[in-house]
Amino acid sequence: MNITVIGTGYVGLVTGACFAHIGLNVTCADIDKGKIDALNAGRIPIYEPELEEIVRASHKQGRLDFTTDVPAAVKGADAVFIAVGTPSMADGRPDLTAVIAVARTIAPALDPETVVVVKSTVPVGSGAYVERVLRETAPDAVFSMASNPEFLREGCAVQDFLNPDRIVVGVGDCHARDVMTAIYAPFGQDGVPVVVTNIPTAELIKYAANAFLAAKVAYINEMANLCDAVGADVDQLSRAIGLDERIGPAFLKPGPGYGGSCFPKDTLALTALAHEADCPVRIVEAVISSNTYHIRRLVSRIEAEFAAAWTERGYGDTKLHGKTVALLGLAFKSNTDDIRSAASLVIVPHLLRRGARIRAYDPAAMDNARALMPELDYCESEADVLAGADAALLLTEWPQFKELDWPELASSMAAPVLFDLRNLYAPSTMAEMGLAYFSLGRPAATEEALFSAR
Repeated sequence: MNITVIGTGYVGLVTGACFAHIGLNVTCADIDKGKIDALNAGRIPIYEPELEEIVRASHKQGRLDFTTDVPAAVKGADAVFIAVGTPSMADGRPDLTAVIAVARTIAPALDPETVVVVKSTVPVGSGAYVERVLRETAPDAVFSMASNPEFLREGCAVQDFLNPDRIVVGVGDCHARDVMTAIYAPFGQDGVPVVVTNIPTAELIKYAANAFLAAKVAYINEMANLCDAVGADVDQLSRAIGLDERIGPAFLKPGPGYGGSCFPKDTLALTALAHEADCPVRIVEAVISSNTYHIRRLVSRIEAEFAAAWTERGYGDTKLHGKTVALLGLAFKSNTDDIRSAASLVIVPHLLRRGARIRAYDPAAMDNARALMPELDYCESEADVLAGADAALLLTEWPQFKELDWPELASSMAAPVLFDLRNLYAPSTMAEMGLAYFSLGRPAATEEALFSAR
């Protein structure tokens, strides 16, 4: 089958590359000439594990092409996937400008019985809107409509595509159903559930799933705060409730709030949609409020914990003003260079306003961070960022951070103080290394250490 994917961002490029990887003929189109030139030269414009390898292999085998000529790319396609951005507007609703622009561009070029598939995350009713634009632009066009929401996590998007929990397809007619079923036939043969429904349901499924996961993140962060207040251990709490099969362990690890390109945008879009339908989703509204409060609350706690540690270690001045704080990680999560809605974008300005000097290191996200936070001092390694620092703040759970030689690194710091917002380390282990160590929802010494001391 011949597939065209419009848009070469995270979703579009992963979708096109993975379709080619499973044997389909794919053309990825984008109006950004720089992106297309880079892709044709074998350079990947985003950081995503495994993506570069499958793009290069499929391109070399002739199953994956890149072009800026969108109408030409549409000719001969059995299905055209629209995978362009839908950023949030001021009122929380997604901006469909790029989606509609694509619809107007491809309408005159559609071959008879092509299936137009909206892959972008869009609110309920968008499929009907796109169809109306297509028919207004090319009244004689013969096509079918489908919705195919993605469930890709940045940092493991390739594996999520190739090994999905489920595939959701919304269709407008039998032809769309048959084409979409054929496209995803290899997954169905492997036992992956393929949920075929109408287009409005498929559009809502994506928002409902992400809002539920965001609720789990906000919930465990509130439990971590409560654990801090009453002396409980959030790691043990999380494990215990996650063993309940009705709850499950996923998304029950405390951190600096949810971020990235999906959860913040999709929860806002869902609440906007619900208000328009006069059916508000109060739980999701509370999740948004909880997440915002959690991130801002962390700033005050960071300041207080650093001051306490500096007091204990004999600092005469325990204010942040003039102190050097080393940031480990800037991306909203590991294995991505994406800093959209990252905790760093909220926490760093607060620290700067308090007069702190900020040095930062991230294995992949520093170029993106420089564009939004040029005032930071960007370093080339963990050793560079920590040398001479008055305190360190771990924001992103990069696997390499878990393997750091903290005794050596701490000895290079002006004060060995670390606030770990990802709970990467055991408090007792860090204490043994001589660090003043703070984390989320855990006692300073673990129960294991307490029991072994008796």
